[in-house]
Amino acid sequence: MLKHAKCKICRRLGEKLFLKGKKCYSAKCAMVKRPFAPGQKAKKRKSALTEYGKEIREKQKMKKLYGVTEAQFEKYVKKVSENRGKTENVADELIQKIESRLDNVIFRLGWAKSRAHASQLVSHGHFLINGKGVDIPSYVVKVNDVIGIKPGSRQKDSLKDISEKMKKITLPAWLSFDKEKIEGKIVKKPILGDIQLPAEIAVIFEHYSR
Repeated sequence: MLKHAKCKICRRLGEKLFLKGKKCYSAKCAMVKRPFAPGQKAKKRKSALTEYGKEIREKQKMKKLYGVTEAQFEKYVKKVSENRGKTENVADELIQKIESRLDNVIFRLGWAKSRAHASQLVSHGHFLINGKGVDIPSYVVKVNDVIGIKPGSRQKDSLKDISEKMKKITLPAWLSFDKEKIEGKIVKKPILGDIQLPAEIAVIFEHYSR
């Protein structure tokens, strides 16, 4: 992806999606410097979204936030929709499916600067689940699963001094970290209340129910 492409995604969707790691938390963030859609006229003219347009925007936010394709995201939503009536909260179930992806778990643990970076690290085979190597970013991590770093990967620049880096990380309620073993663990299923989500889940379900 081009240097500024990720910044344009956030500006176009009108939401900070933290796609570029540390830069997103600084004054250099494009959403701080230019909090309007790309294009010379965008700052001056902003038309109201139709209901359908809002649905598309909320869907795009979720896709870009988690770095998943249209096909992957549609599969998650439709699978959850099939369980309407069987589950108490479809929003929580969608969050459980997408937050439990291995690439997202690595990002939430603070072991990668962004979800895209986490996906790359997973694909390169740097992590273990319950002692076994897993290199599939979409792999679903389950409750009580233990996430570790392969011994040969612990000297990689981005994976060095994890225990020190973790001191600056506030973990979500569904994750824990063992600083002695340098391992993360899923302690419960994630729910919508555990995260700050920049998109409206109900609107997304409406879109896919058309």
